[in-house]
Amino acid sequence: MNTFEEKLAKLEKLTGDIKRSDISLEDALKDFEEGIKLAAGMEKELDKIEGKIQILMNEPVPMEKENPPQMELFDGADEITGTAGAPQAGTRQ
Repeated sequence: MNTFEEKLAKLEKLTGDIKRSDISLEDALKDFEEGIKLAAGMEKELDKIEGKIQILMNEPVPMEKENPPQMELFDGADEITGTAGAPQAGTRQ
C-alpha cells in the first residue's frame, strides 16, 4: 500500500469485513487492530499535508502582471524624495 487512496480502500475493506455476520471474533479483532493502526498512520499523513497547506497559504503571493503590487499607500509621495512632503500647519502625521 503506497498511496493514501490505497490505504483508504484497505480501511474500508476492513470495516466491511468486521461488519460481516460470518466473521469470527478473533478475525474481527485482528481486522479492528489493523484498521486502528492504518487509521493512525493516515491521520499522521493528513496532519503533514495540512501543515504543508498552511505553509503554502501563508506564503506571500509572487508579483505578476495579473497581481501587481498595491501602491495606494504611496499615491501622494514625491517621485524624487519618496515622501509626501511636510505636514500642513496644525496637522500631525
